[in-house]
Amino acid sequence: MRRLVRDREKLAALSVGGSEDRPIHVTSAAVVEVRVRHLSCPQCDGEYKVKEHRSPASGIRSVDVTCQICGVSRTLWFRIVSADAH
Repeated sequence: MRRLVRDREKLAALSVGGSEDRPIHVTSAAVVEVRVRHLSCPQCDGEYKVKEHRSPASGIRSVDVTCQICGVSRTLWFRIVSADAH
């Protein structure tokens, strides 16, 4: 089971939103928390609760979340891009 947990955490870090290098693209900071509500925990498929929403750099948002079922905490990353970029 421990190996499975480690593997899921590695996969989550490599997936979109799992690091600052692979942010989820959004068109506005206003939709970041809406997007978080549609994501699920890679460990148990539970819903996230937003703990803190920060802007460490221009156009970047980091959102600290905790799973409401298993309690795992993580940081999700977002980049604000113009709608024209899509």
